[in-house]
Amino acid sequence: MAEKRDDDRTKKRRNRRDTPLRDVLRVPGGRRPDLTAYDASAIPAGPADKAAGLAATAALAPRLAALQERLYASSTTGDRRRLLLVLQGMDTSGKGGTVKHVIGFLNPSGCRVRAFKAPTAEERAHPFLWRIERALPQAGEIGIFDRSHYEDVLIARVRDLVPRERLDRRYDEINRFEKSLAEDGVTVVKVFLHLSYEEQRDRLLERLDNPEKHWKFSPGDIEERAAWPAYREAYEIALDRCATDEAPWYLVPADRKWYRNWAISELLLEHLEELDPHYPPADFDVDECRRRLLGT
Repeated sequence: MAEKRDDDRTKKRRNRRDTPLRDVLRVPGGRRPDLTAYDASAIPAGPADKAAGLAATAALAPRLAALQERLYASSTTGDRRRLLLVLQGMDTSGKGGTVKHVIGFLNPSGCRVRAFKAPTAEERAHPFLWRIERALPQAGEIGIFDRSHYEDVLIARVRDLVPRERLDRRYDEINRFEKSLAEDGVTVVKVFLHLSYEEQRDRLLERLDNPEKHWKFSPGDIEERAAWPAYREAYEIALDRCATDEAPWYLVPADRKWYRNWAISELLLEHLEELDPHYPPADFDVDECRRRLLGT
């Protein structure tokens, strides 16, 4: 009987691999998700274990690098398309680790990375999207946001930083903003890194137990854990109200770091393959230039 169950699981995983990962991980629109129903350690599709996951992730690197180069090259002849990866999640969910991982596969000169902290005095003097607009990728680039404009409907809701009426308007502002990005050639890939409460505690303990990671720990992290239910609710609302055709949300189980890395790499690959950028043709006589060069 156990062998039959193993065979059934293998068949289900094989079938899921035939479906694009973006379809598997996309958060359904039209209703507020219940994050407690999602297993943060799940493997909803793809490699079945860590060894296979590491190998599969490494195999994606050449394809990602080639597509990035083609995207950048196409921008030199007027192609305005670019990609923006938005990473959101609870503290220790792996936003910074994902940035490091993704950049390792890509050419840094074609990437624009921004980690959004608490807004500065100058940023607070402007509308909340002002600092986001200034950090957007240019044509041909891949932008990566470690936190983003969603902080202004997440921590702002949990900590009551703005009146509720203004907060509620921000969801519509975000949707209009992301739609305008899509119309301007930006592929927006929004990823919620779904971490469990227990795994966050273990990761914070690792930081406390390792002197080399004390700089990553703050006593305030413990206080923030007390607000976990409020943050979960804020994320559920944001995932519901800002899930659009132009900029859907993808939920990536983040308890397993190797799976998180594979899933985000695969999501990037699927979106870049859909863009299918091409190297621009030469605007000069190749044979003539070759003849002249050989004559030097």
